[in-house]
Amino acid sequence: MTPRLILVGGFLGAGKTTLIVQAAMRLAQRGNRVGLLANDQAAELVDTELFRLTGACVEEVAGGCFCCRFPDMVAALGRLADRDGADVLLGEPVGSCTDLAATVMHPLLDLHAAQFDLAPLSVLVDGGQVRALARLRAKVAGTLRVPKQRFPDNVLYIYEKQLEEADLIVLNKADRLTAAELADLQSSLSERFPNKPVMTISALSGQGVDHWLDSVLGLPSSAPHVVEVDYDTYAAGEAALGWLNASAVLDSQGALDWRSFAQELLGTIRGTLAARGAEIAHLKLVIRHGDQTLQGNVTGTFAPLSLLGLLGTAAGEASMQLNARVHIAPNELQTICEAALRSTAAAFNLAWRITALQSLSPGRPVPTHRYA
Repeated sequence: MTPRLILVGGFLGAGKTTLIVQAAMRLAQRGNRVGLLANDQAAELVDTELFRLTGACVEEVAGGCFCCRFPDMVAALGRLADRDGADVLLGEPVGSCTDLAATVMHPLLDLHAAQFDLAPLSVLVDGGQVRALARLRAKVAGTLRVPKQRFPDNVLYIYEKQLEEADLIVLNKADRLTAAELADLQSSLSERFPNKPVMTISALSGQGVDHWLDSVLGLPSSAPHVVEVDYDTYAAGEAALGWLNASAVLDSQGALDWRSFAQELLGTIRGTLAARGAEIAHLKLVIRHGDQTLQGNVTGTFAPLSLLGLLGTAAGEASMQLNARVHIAPNELQTICEAALRSTAAAFNLAWRITALQSLSPGRPVPTHRYA
């Protein structure tokens, strides 16, 4: 049987990884064999570790987005299907990536239709991103004096293009919204993107996830909706963000409260970035100690800090991966993160060493294919 391939797009912090983790566990309960494909501009990706915790088969495409690493993406999906026997594949493109319809969806349908049964493209968005788009449109129309935005206009341009090319818009984090706020955001999306179905979910709580799964598993694939994309603006929007992927080994000689350590580390990084006026798109970590795991997540400079997992106070060695996507130069981001790790480890009497680290700004996208 040809495996169903579900791609989940959306900007950094929209909740794609959480949704895919939820979906993988629910699909396994339904009796499916699941394959997950992570994607990033660099290796040492937190998402890959979180995917592995589901028990699904996992591959990673690093060093560029799916559009620029199209042969690598197809090869990885092929391994999940052929080697691991996955009958449902879920892929998460880089969060700052758009133009997927022209550079990924159309090439898959044209060149690999016999290999993969392609589902409609889902694009996640949260309430803050919807409001940012509304402010941008009002600013362009000259109808509103807009306060300082989280990100520059070229970053918001990526938000807009991601939603324009979606087959299904998924408004996430519904659990954080009142009924009135939810209705207002749905109305705003339907007005701006008419004829596109809008679905509301909470990937974190699981609300609406089964309904979304039923939709993407059951809906037939159709010709992807290619949009006009100004690659100069797109490239500038990606380059506006500094990216950091780091791995470290942490060693405690005595019992250590790992949860407090993670909270302090993320809080220190966030506080320093806030003092610099640097807006966080996404900041996440995962700490593994034996068979226990703790994950931390921040999706905005003033967004709540989330910690999930049951990591106790045991002594010994743990591994940590830290990913940051921030509106700041990558060298500054690296300096801030290293200083935060140094000070937090000292406060908890913790030995540490960095085993891998990359900081960068994404280069200009150069797709392998682009269909008109």
